[in-house]
Amino acid sequence: MVVALLGDSPSRLTNIPCIGDTALTSEMLSSIGAQVKLEESSMLIDPTSLHAPHVPRPDLGSNRIPILLLAALLHRFEEVTVPSLGGCKIGARPVDFHVSALRAFGATIEDDGDFLVARRTGQLKATKIHLPYPSVGATETCLILSVLASGRSVITNVASEPEITALIAMLNLMGAIIYSGPDRELRVDGVPFLRGTSMPILGDRIEAASLACLACASDGEITVKGIRPETLINFLPYFQRVGGGVELLESETLRFYRKSAIRPAIMETDVYPGFSTDWQQPFAIMLTQANGISLIHETVYENRFGYLSALNALGARAQLSQQCLGGLPCRYKDGGYNHSAIIVGPTPLHGTGAIEIPDLRAGLAYVIAAAVATGTTTLTNMELLERGYGDIVSRFATLDIEINAA
Repeated sequence: MVVALLGDSPSRLTNIPCIGDTALTSEMLSSIGAQVKLEESSMLIDPTSLHAPHVPRPDLGSNRIPILLLAALLHRFEEVTVPSLGGCKIGARPVDFHVSALRAFGATIEDDGDFLVARRTGQLKATKIHLPYPSVGATETCLILSVLASGRSVITNVASEPEITALIAMLNLMGAIIYSGPDRELRVDGVPFLRGTSMPILGDRIEAASLACLACASDGEITVKGIRPETLINFLPYFQRVGGGVELLESETLRFYRKSAIRPAIMETDVYPGFSTDWQQPFAIMLTQANGISLIHETVYENRFGYLSALNALGARAQLSQQCLGGLPCRYKDGGYNHSAIIVGPTPLHGTGAIEIPDLRAGLAYVIAAAVATGTTTLTNMELLERGYGDIVSRFATLDIEINAA
């Protein structure tokens, strides 16, 4: 949606998810003059009427999109203001990488605590930049800055998630010149303008894997439509190794189920093509039903296990550790962070009192845990869950789960 602002004509996005973040981003785009029209699962974004360089704080909440808007709008305006970032509280998640990228391309940036202000004099200039960590958001910022900058940019240590590949495809369809090299390198030749295009949105591989964990943990089965199997290639080996089953029914339709008794696992999260950090919470729910001791080593975020205390309240036996319980190089070694977990199973889960959802991914993990548990569980702060999983109550009600919105 943000990249559509770079075109000189409208872009159409299809397979648009009906989630809170879509509505929130639409509000921000409309507030600066872009025309956004949503018809069922198709969205038309016309940037030709865009006129305002200052994005007001949206009424619907906050997410991490403003930092991308900052990069996109700098191609049109010499000074841009966006709200400071919101989103899930799963670690520090600083904007240092984004700020360094903006400065490398010739912009100055200030943060007054409430708003980020970026300025440029003349056209943004191509640069060579090495990301300290292959961050998805920082890679997106660098792509947005480089496609209309003057000259050739070389960006190294970039993220390579399927969503990044799809974004590069969209930019190339708009007329950008982006070469993907070996060893996480992108070479981008800036062009004078981009045109609008049409682009389908990828099915959500995070949600699909989460539903797979629900099917296996509950000894049920779930059919998921609209997901490309290749986007799950780094999830399915782990899933099948612990006892999950998967079957391709037709194009982009997968059936998930429990193939055998759930076995314990030792797993580590990592940037793509490693096991996604957004998969570890629902996977942990499934491991509570495994016969034995499982270890999870989180290497992407330093504070991703905040959900375990609520999981223990439901009957799980999980313990945190500051040690690196795995073999991958880890930024958090000896840093005093509880970034590894030990899970002992199987433990029956049972309903408990109200549990507050702390972040988007943990929220869905809580729903999965509550579905596996006996009795009733009450979840609060549902608006965080709706940001990434729209209409969760009615959709989960189709899975023979008794779920109600208060």
